[in-house]
Amino acid sequence: MKKKKIEIMDTTLRDGEQTSGMSFSEDEKLTISKLLLKELKVDRIEVASARVSSGEFKAVSKIIDWARSENLENKVEILTFIDNGISIDWMKKSGAKVQNLLSKGSLNHLKHQLKKTPKEHFKDVDLAIRKAYKNNIKTNIYLEDWSNGMKDSKNYVIKFLNFLKNQPVDRILLPDTLGVLNPYETSQYLKEIIGTFPGIHFDFHAHNDYDLSVANTLEAINAGCSGIHTTINGMGERAGNTPMASIVAAIKDFLTGYTINIDEHALYNVSKLVSTFSGFRIPPNKPIVGEYVFTQTAGIHADGDTKKNLYYNNLLPERFGRKRKYALGKTSGKANIKKNIDELGLKLSEENLKKVTQKIIELGDKKEKVTAEDLPYIISDVLNRGNIHNKIKIKSYFLQHMKNKKPSADIKIEIDGKIFSEKGTGDGQFDAFMNALKKLYKTNGYKLPTLTDYSVTIPPGSNSDALCETFITWKNSNKEFITRGLDSDQTVSAIKATEKMLNII
Repeated sequence: MKKKKIEIMDTTLRDGEQTSGMSFSEDEKLTISKLLLKELKVDRIEVASARVSSGEFKAVSKIIDWARSENLENKVEILTFIDNGISIDWMKKSGAKVQNLLSKGSLNHLKHQLKKTPKEHFKDVDLAIRKAYKNNIKTNIYLEDWSNGMKDSKNYVIKFLNFLKNQPVDRILLPDTLGVLNPYETSQYLKEIIGTFPGIHFDFHAHNDYDLSVANTLEAINAGCSGIHTTINGMGERAGNTPMASIVAAIKDFLTGYTINIDEHALYNVSKLVSTFSGFRIPPNKPIVGEYVFTQTAGIHADGDTKKNLYYNNLLPERFGRKRKYALGKTSGKANIKKNIDELGLKLSEENLKKVTQKIIELGDKKEKVTAEDLPYIISDVLNRGNIHNKIKIKSYFLQHMKNKKPSADIKIEIDGKIFSEKGTGDGQFDAFMNALKKLYKTNGYKLPTLTDYSVTIPPGSNSDALCETFITWKNSNKEFITRGLDSDQTVSAIKATEKMLNII
């Protein structure tokens, strides 16, 4: 039996950008567009709303110029409005070729927002579609608030669709604008619509207000929808939209009669990049892309992984360009710790393994965080070896920050017994330190990993006058790791975390 192809339209750059307090730059939008279409292999992308700003216009123009060079311009879509052709003129100037026209999918919205009759609205829609057609612009159309339209004014929705079926429209987009549907309603409404209009291409656009966007989108596919809408990391207004990674994994594992284009292996890297650009942090327990979702914490689970993979499911981390990890803490047990020690290439006797395990449990009881990179130091401390030898030592640093001057750093580093010195400036004291370090390493033929994340916390039970922890995430080739620094001064704790990194690489 031939599988049905499901189109995925990603709207991170339009609907996702409506996440409170965030905005993408022109270059960020272009970079994300390239990743979505070329790396993830998304079928279509919605990148902007027409007429919003001059910056938005410049971003769209850049995206279209690139897309045209790759023969992808028909995969780039713009949200447009019924505005006497102003949106179409905007699109013509930008070079965009596909509009997603916003219309009213519920009688309630039509009456109270536009204050028009269905007949008047249909006439306006007709004029907007015709103008697009005359200018060689393709039309998809949103029925805004469609879900409430089906609940409260179904006759209006059916009448609207009867009007649209005779229009030069490629796709009709059915949004659950306020995220009010449950899976049963989604299935019921879409089966009714698709059964009544079998020749039309329908997309389903879910919102996650009740945390049901993935479930509703699965039901939409089963009901016969030909396309679905997503955002990276589930970004979007209020509770967000359908997260791409989650729905892609669910389709591939649960809907065997359907096929999608998405390259799962690229999901994690794209999610991380979008998170960096947007400042919208990925929850650590977010399926597929969260920091801890492929981390076994309980010792019994790690033990089971060595015995016919008893705690594995189909969501293998390698599918998504990731790797299984084993957490270190009070519930770890010997199995977790042994896996981390093996990963580091270290060997311990059974007796010494018990001692290290007990120490990590004690640290966990104190609510201290332990990473794999801390293990050599813990082992050295517990076994009284005192033989952890840092090949690289930060011998001294002088940090200066004066009004109306960029922060500066003067550093001395010892590498294999040889002293090197360098100066640098930056946007802050630690940035100045890192810039000096980068110059020093580059001058001497060494390579530093990329700093990908930086977080500062006050350890539980502490206070603002006590210690702070700095966790820095580094990426070196394909390996990602975290180092921790602890000090009463935030900048010093970051420098300590950096010194650990220098000795790890």
